[in-house]
Amino acid sequence: MSNNGLLKSSLAKKYMMALTGLFLCLFLVGHLLGNLQLFVTGPEGAENFNLYAKFMTNNPLVKVLSYLTYTCILFHVIDGLVLTLQNRRSRPVKYVVEKGSANSSWSSRNMALLGTILLVFIVTHMQNFWYVMHFGDIKIVEIDGIAIKDLHTVVIDFFNPEKNSTAAMMVGLYVFAMASMGYHLQHGFSSAFQSLGFNHEKYTPIIKTIGTVFCVLVPLAFASIPVYLYYIQIAQ
Repeated sequence: MSNNGLLKSSLAKKYMMALTGLFLCLFLVGHLLGNLQLFVTGPEGAENFNLYAKFMTNNPLVKVLSYLTYTCILFHVIDGLVLTLQNRRSRPVKYVVEKGSANSSWSSRNMALLGTILLVFIVTHMQNFWYVMHFGDIKIVEIDGIAIKDLHTVVIDFFNPEKNSTAAMMVGLYVFAMASMGYHLQHGFSSAFQSLGFNHEKYTPIIKTIGTVFCVLVPLAFASIPVYLYYIQIAQ
């Protein structure tokens, strides 16, 4: 048995890394579906997004899923980094990989780097929106007689160059982070199924195809949101 990572069993580590990764893929889909409401302009879009934000922060089941998500992120990132560092230490000093691209993809060789970029992005993203939502001084709006925090305005203003002098830089950083996520998913999605034993000559190509579509469409959709919010406000 290996003593690397957060779990002593190498088999347990492999399964848990795969399961947490796939759970986070489901989280991405759910989070994206809610954020796509930012493409709806006018009062209707603002109302729908604020109701979505209130639901995500007040529903008991969602709160449980949120804590599960935080746990999965911490486990997935920390154990992945620990494993990467210990695997590098275990290599012979003179070990040299020649033409690594012939044996593996760039993303598979740089999962630790990509994971670190995503961790930094998650921390800053939560500080910019999650922290402000819970502890910031946000305007209160009334929807159907219910007082709701106006997170929609917070998001819109964050990517508005007239309200935020760093808006252009933030858009660029978000796009960069989403590109990193795409490369991370490129290797992680299919390898998670392989770690769980889903290897079959008939189904593995299907899983890889789904993974390719997922790692392109989901990050692209996320990246398009800040770009859209930035340029639509410039055009006004």
